[in-house]
Amino acid sequence: MKTSREELDQYLAGLLAVEKFKDYGPNGLQVEGRPQVRRIASGVTASLAFIEAAVADGADTLLVHHGLFWRGQDGRLTGWLKQRIALLMRHDLNLFAYHLPLDAHAELGNNAQLGRELGLVPDGRFGEQDLGFIGTPVAPLTAEALAQQAGDRLGRPAVLAAGDGRLLARIAWCTGGAQGYFERAIAAGADAFLTGEISEPQAHLARETGVAFLACGHHATERYGAPALGTHVAERFGLEHRFIEVPNPA
Repeated sequence: MKTSREELDQYLAGLLAVEKFKDYGPNGLQVEGRPQVRRIASGVTASLAFIEAAVADGADTLLVHHGLFWRGQDGRLTGWLKQRIALLMRHDLNLFAYHLPLDAHAELGNNAQLGRELGLVPDGRFGEQDLGFIGTPVAPLTAEALAQQAGDRLGRPAVLAAGDGRLLARIAWCTGGAQGYFERAIAAGADAFLTGEISEPQAHLARETGVAFLACGHHATERYGAPALGTHVAERFGLEHRFIEVPNPA
């Protein structure tokens, strides 16, 4: 079966409420390819390796979280950007990218899917544009136990600033590079905050506030939204879909 590029674009814009977000780059169709969509390849980032793998898999449409264009970018089609776009255009591929809208979606988004992976049920939101999730674990656990669980599930060790050792009754999370949300998570009543990356201030804040901070990997925490969205779209329109993983230590 198939659908049109325009129909898919309109459906995704509505599903992900694209217009409500103030983002770092354009959401939706970033590179226009063939007008009919039959086979989707989903992935975290529109890297050259991902595009090459999608071509080899026979995809006509790519669906990613991290697209090609970002605020403050030079904009000239040279070097790595030229290589990626040239490959997309050579094979007449569509590229759809959804950044913050895919983080935020209540069911298919990165945060919702990461919560499912870690057994966390959200009952609230916090932070700018309500991107952060907060909820209660099935049973209170220590920061060390949460770090072990996250490391086992995500396939990479978590960096832990353990706070004061309290049992974690309320856990907040936001995937990717959301370390700047730590103070908002503390204000929201979290006993721990889990995200992808850590910067210098977070370890100090964990010591001084007693709230644990866990950095579990940018790529590692954002591996789940794109395949969930791809699966949903494939079922909705009767399309073929495959998630293509490109390993990334970040």
